[in-house]
Amino acid sequence: MTRPQIVLAFDFGLKRIGIACGDTLTRQAAPRGTVAVHGGAPDWKAIAHELQALAPALLVVGAPYNADGSEGALHAAARRFAAELERRFALPVQLVDERFSSLEASESLKQRRASGARRRRVGAADIDSAAAAVILGRWFEGEGQGT
Repeated sequence: MTRPQIVLAFDFGLKRIGIACGDTLTRQAAPRGTVAVHGGAPDWKAIAHELQALAPALLVVGAPYNADGSEGALHAAARRFAAELERRFALPVQLVDERFSSLEASESLKQRRASGARRRRVGAADIDSAAAAVILGRWFEGEGQGT
């Protein structure tokens, strides 16, 4: 039996990057917040802080695809981000299809608010970090593993 490992997931965007964390034992993903993107560059210091705090064994990045399966407009940028994560932090990075993850995250957050389980309004940053949790959940279900 292998030891449980921490996994960190990223929902790449041009304004913000959502972050979520989980572990291979519980296979549960939880939103961690977002880091800003300024002038096309992620806040690498904030990302490094998350990695130092959580010490993940693996990173997962959402790869944007269109509904028809073709690469989305941000696909190349997300791949560059994934490659830079791997280069900077010397950790394995896997890509997972993020199709509709933001929509799924938004609907889930809105339902929680409507039911009273969530009191705060749902903002863009909430959706980005929840989308990262959706991406990580997909990874736990087997998507992207081994790529």
